[in-house]
Amino acid sequence: MKRILLFSAFILFAGSIFAQQDPKAKEILDKLSQTNKSYQTIQIDFSFTLENKSGSITETNEGSVALKGKSYRLHMPAMGMEVFSDGTTTWSYLTASNEVNISTVDPESEAALSPANIFTIYEKGFNFTYVDEETAGGKAAFVVDLFPTDKAKEFTKVRLFVDKLKYQILKARTFNKDGNAYTLAMKNMKTDQNLAEDFFKFDKSKYPKVEVNDMR
Repeated sequence: MKRILLFSAFILFAGSIFAQQDPKAKEILDKLSQTNKSYQTIQIDFSFTLENKSGSITETNEGSVALKGKSYRLHMPAMGMEVFSDGTTTWSYLTASNEVNISTVDPESEAALSPANIFTIYEKGFNFTYVDEETAGGKAAFVVDLFPTDKAKEFTKVRLFVDKLKYQILKARTFNKDGNAYTLAMKNMKTDQNLAEDFFKFDKSKYPKVEVNDMR
């Protein structure tokens, strides 16, 4: 559970207004925002890597996420978890124990920020600067660094790699104060697929004998 929360914290921040900062970085981020807001749905396969240099630890997990408006469905099989959310209610299903925890989405709570915001992490609460051009996932990318304006955050920087042609996030890397670094790398991406609203809701009938913990 702790790692899935770290994943969510890594990829999630919300908002809508940029500060007056590095004009080249702002241009890139504006185009990125416009591109991703034009999609009705987004489906992504990704890898999520934890690096702890002091402990010489590197751990990578694979996952996928589907997004539609405020709804999302996050699947991380190696961590034994699948999370459903329709924007109002969140269901966190734990494979090993065959139980689901149900909670209400609190839009005012940072802990409740969701993978639905995966492509808008840069829109509020950051200073930003253009770094350079690099290759990410075999594609030419703009590199932009984001620095949280709230110094109480657990991380010091997020580095985004933005596809130069399609203005999509190819990779994002966050640097924590504890020395850990988390890298989210996009592998496959599909947009504007036909995803019904029920796809983002937990269906108890599909999980025989599931234990339900309703914490609403």
